[in-house]
Amino acid sequence: MPVTTAQDFVECFWSGVTARTRVIFLSHITSPTALIFPVDEICRRARRAGILTVIDGAHAVGQVSLDLAALDADFYVGNPHKWMLSPKGSGFLYARRDAQPLVEPLVVSWGWRPERPGPSRFVQEQEWQGTRDIAAYLSVPAAIHFMNAHDWDRVRAECHALAGYARSALTNLTGLAPLSPETWDDGVPGAPAWFAQMISLPLPPCEPQALKQQLYDAYKIEVPVIQWNNRHLIRVSIQAYNTRAHVDALVSALTRLLMSSSHFAAGVALR
Repeated sequence: MPVTTAQDFVECFWSGVTARTRVIFLSHITSPTALIFPVDEICRRARRAGILTVIDGAHAVGQVSLDLAALDADFYVGNPHKWMLSPKGSGFLYARRDAQPLVEPLVVSWGWRPERPGPSRFVQEQEWQGTRDIAAYLSVPAAIHFMNAHDWDRVRAECHALAGYARSALTNLTGLAPLSPETWDDGVPGAPAWFAQMISLPLPPCEPQALKQQLYDAYKIEVPVIQWNNRHLIRVSIQAYNTRAHVDALVSALTRLLMSSSHFAAGVALR
């Protein structure tokens, strides 16, 4: 898939759709590459073509502005525990009203179809799972209130700027090109960005797990280092509590490890 402009991405993606396509499943923000995909346009095309859409928004909730009604996906799943500062277990499933009858609960209990049903059979079937701890769910309104009280649009913008700083610093260190341009329409002022608060960047050939462990053991830096499509990537996540000093510490640690080449292939040279 080309990661150049949003239009090129959508056209290339849609070229794989055929008359037999019934469902499109797509990440809003991918886990390994941290790229934001133009899912809104894909959902619009799918709706016109009568194709169901299932969007994985695990990393999108709290990291980007999200309007589920405007997005108009048939199904959207998200995890507030990642970027909304909620505890684990606070995931959600959104289903467009017309698509709700397609979903059957995986877990049921004695009251999942009561004699006096509530206004939404879908909600009743999915939520009624007998005895379980719902504390994580109940935390989400407090998380939303916290974000609103602290002007989270501003916080996200600051985190994005710091992620951009990390992008430039690590690119300058390795001499390897980023996975994408900075924005969906490169060179157009105000165009949406390919990344938000996290950024994945290429590394020279290395031993990913060994490098990840060394970064933690020697420098107390916790960061994913992965192998993806025969490439090695490091994914930097920036939250409200991170500062430029944290990014500089990562760059400094990687500089030392690159120079030692203990985790990298022979012949690696810094720019």
